[in-house]
Amino acid sequence: MQNMQNMQNNFPDITAVILAGGQARRMDGQDKGLLEVSGLAMIEYVISVLHSQLDKIVINANRNQDTYAKYGFPVIADDYEGFKGPLAGMASCMKAIETEYMITAPCDSPLLPADFVTRMFSALQEKNADISVADSGDRIQPVFCLLRSSLLDSLLHYLDSGERKIDLWFQQHVMTKVDFSDKPDTFINVNTPEDIKIIEAKINS
Repeated sequence: MQNMQNMQNNFPDITAVILAGGQARRMDGQDKGLLEVSGLAMIEYVISVLHSQLDKIVINANRNQDTYAKYGFPVIADDYEGFKGPLAGMASCMKAIETEYMITAPCDSPLLPADFVTRMFSALQEKNADISVADSGDRIQPVFCLLRSSLLDSLLHYLDSGERKIDLWFQQHVMTKVDFSDKPDTFINVNTPEDIKIIEAKINS
């Protein structure tokens, strides 16, 4: 337990946000974070990885909030009506947190690597960037990102202007890409029932 606490205290200025606010249209509207994979809800895998390095976690969810609250972390809904995409969830959570940085991951990526936070933070510090974003080797994965909380005003202005595209907002700031091409399974998420079988096979291998 002491070793776990030491790991968490390495990043006292980062809050993790687990993005669970989407509609999951390709999964017939099922709440993907609560879908079971090998006996656990997918969000439980994400919580486990993030909580091994961070004390502070919040869950961005627009439904099933009582269920998500049972995991013991604050649950924050989008401030924007309707489902406005991940930037709305990021902005809503950024308003609520008190840390200098915010790191995000989706609820349906249970193969998040154990060194996710370390790699994202190291890259941001090395490049003195505002944003670090994971790169799978062929493209960025924008919902896997680390942001300076001081970007809140910029983000709110962008959303209030009617824009929603996350990568276009990233381009307005100093951004660095973090190479995760050595861990491509990181970005396998669940959009079909067949994806669950693929992930279960990897977890159980």
